[in-house]
Amino acid sequence: MFIWILIIFVVILFLKTLVVIDQYERGIVLTLGSYSYTLSPGLKVLIPFVQRLIKVDIRITTSDIPQQEVITRDNVPVGINAVVYFQVSKPEDAVLKIQDYTYAVTQYAQTALRDVIGGVELDSLLTDRQKIAEEIKKIVDQETTEWGVDVTAIKIQDIELPADMKRAMAKQAEAERERRATIIRSQGELSASENLKKAMEQMAKSGAISLRTLQTIEATTTNPANTVVFAIPIEIIEGLRKLGGK
Repeated sequence: MFIWILIIFVVILFLKTLVVIDQYERGIVLTLGSYSYTLSPGLKVLIPFVQRLIKVDIRITTSDIPQQEVITRDNVPVGINAVVYFQVSKPEDAVLKIQDYTYAVTQYAQTALRDVIGGVELDSLLTDRQKIAEEIKKIVDQETTEWGVDVTAIKIQDIELPADMKRAMAKQAEAERERRATIIRSQGELSASENLKKAMEQMAKSGAISLRTLQTIEATTTNPANTVVFAIPIEIIEGLRKLGGK
């Protein structure tokens, strides 16, 4: 009986020495509390009760930066939320130098976002969103490199404006649309007037304007009860003379 218990104990002890590191992980080995080495993926052997394994995921991690109310340089309060993408580049530093690197990266990115947004005006924030995000990434990445973490990207998702600012921007956009429509209409009217001018000049040269005038008179005098008085310009009379001469 004792032998079977001993065999079972040895088997359990042997199984505890075996660890499997997945492809997307790295293993930090601590020997009696001190860092020894980093394990690569595969089946590894540890010394039971002497060595301890801490697994670190090296895949890209996504962390949300909750919405922050920030006042821009031109004193406009805006609500901004973003997403930070990062991955562990040095697993031993991520374990030994920082307690919770995910929380630390998120908090530092949140602080950097507030600092950068507070230094830009609203127009720049709305038009240069990608540029501002790159600036935030640069600041965060510079700090987190010492933690063994590489920030791959920071994306600004939503920019929430005050209600009165939204109404003002909507009115501005509507005024801009009306201005463009007015310009288009005036250009159309100018083009039509130029074409009409050319047509009148051509009709005056050929005498066709006199025929058009006669047609208009005929159309308006179909009813004998109507009396229509026309003031005929001298140009039309001359046109009629030309026609009579032909």
